[in-house]
Amino acid sequence: MEGKQQQRDLYAEVTRRIVEALDRGVRPWSCPWSRGAASGGMLPRRHGGEPYRGVNVLLLWGAAMERGFTSRTWLTYRQAEALGGQVRKGERGTMVVYAGQFSPSKEGTEAVEGEAPARRAVAFLRSYTVFNTEQVDGLAAPAAPEVPAAIQPDADALALVARAGATVRHGGDRAFYAPGPDLVQMPDASRFRDAAAYFGTLAHELVHWTGHPDRLARQFGQRFGDQAYAMEELVAELGAAFVCAGSRLSPEPREDHAAYLAAWLAVLKHDKRAIFTAAAQAQRAADLLCGVESAQVEGSP
Repeated sequence: MEGKQQQRDLYAEVTRRIVEALDRGVRPWSCPWSRGAASGGMLPRRHGGEPYRGVNVLLLWGAAMERGFTSRTWLTYRQAEALGGQVRKGERGTMVVYAGQFSPSKEGTEAVEGEAPARRAVAFLRSYTVFNTEQVDGLAAPAAPEVPAAIQPDADALALVARAGATVRHGGDRAFYAPGPDLVQMPDASRFRDAAAYFGTLAHELVHWTGHPDRLARQFGQRFGDQAYAMEELVAELGAAFVCAGSRLSPEPREDHAAYLAAWLAVLKHDKRAIFTAAAQAQRAADLLCGVESAQVEGSP
């Protein structure tokens, strides 16, 4: 309509960015930082240290990969100014999103005497722009990060299984989750290239384990039909990336999942909210596995 600013379709914008990366053969959920550069963790974080969650992790990992940032800390223009810094002229920010709900009064409903007006929750999605600290001049030098303890993936894997309470068996040459007996089957650790590859594969199968009806009861069939299996695999890959980043590990994406790229692209191009759903479900699974009490997931629809 003339004279009225067209409302941005943030779901479409975020999906377009993810699709463009996949079209280039880049999985934006591959953590761009090595353990050394991560300074104790590999999830992108706000300037106050709080990690981002959900789809924003993918957006910020993607921006870091594309533009070569080694810092994982991001802040808004005003936050940079408040800290005595200045975003350099010509620098391009990165969009992140925030999802929430509000409850307006329901129009056309008469209030009953002595009762509050009927209300219904209305979901919203907003965006804002952040800059990597490498785009800002004049910031005080950050305190020297604590040197993380030596990573012991075997111990981390045992701790992950213990927290989850899953049944994990070893043997054979395949990794999979079996819903019937409700167990994860893994090859022996010695069959993997390194401990990080073992941990990443275990995390992937444990994310599948979280979808059991007695846990997160994750179902995609009604919405995604024949593509439900591809969506579940996307959740498992994202969830494993979140779990591994929280453990300061960056395993390579499994090559046997390359066959899903076409299916993921088909789903995302057809449903602009699919990546939000997948990232939100992956974050819930990672929270369950890591013993984190779930809260509102950024970017969830």
